[in-house]
Amino acid sequence: GKKFIHLSYFSRKKEEENRRSIEFQIVSFTNKIRRLTSQLELHKKDYLSQRGLRKILGKCQRLLSYLSKTNKIRYKELISELDIRESKNH
Repeated sequence: GKKFIHLSYFSRKKEEENRRSIEFQIVSFTNKIRRLTSQLELHKKDYLSQRGLRKILGKCQRLLSYLSKTNKIRYKELISELDIRESKNH
């Protein structure tokens, strides 16, 4: 007999992939933010970088709050891994 894979397996898999990509985005955003921040410390008047930084911060913030709603445990793990303060701006 053929084995049937239950559909919930796929939605679980999808959720898993979705979460992983969100975590990956948060990590790469955080790295970008740190790069831009150190750049801005050197060039205080770099307004383009400031704007870019604010945009990225916003995106990162949204992803983090999404993750905190959908998966509190991973959220906690991730912010401690990345050493992000749990606040409005990290």
